[in-house]
Amino acid sequence: MYAVFASGGKQHRVQVDTLIDVEKIEVPVGEEISFPEVLVIGDNEGNIQVGKPHLENTAVIGEVVKQGKEKKIIVFKSKRRKGYKRKLGHRQRFTRLKITEIRQADGISEGEVEENGA
Repeated sequence: MYAVFASGGKQHRVQVDTLIDVEKIEVPVGEEISFPEVLVIGDNEGNIQVGKPHLENTAVIGEVVKQGKEKKIIVFKSKRRKGYKRKLGHRQRFTRLKITEIRQADGISEGEVEENGA
């Protein structure tokens, strides 16, 4: 089972137990976070539920694994023949999440089924 959810102006396609990096979210490491803006849910048999714009009573649940910064990028600006040069560096902050559960409207959730062994 997979889900597509929106976070930080971007859309992420995830499955249970996957690690993803999203834009910085102010949540401490080890805490759980819920994303209720689920756009699509699909399974391995080809069944797909599409929201308009998002699905009701569904959520993607994840655990914060790490708060960090990406590699530095160099921003260099110049104007020819004017002697203008400017060099800046930037490191984007991110939050690494481990997806633990995908809750659906019908009460079935992928993460709970695997934990109970059913």
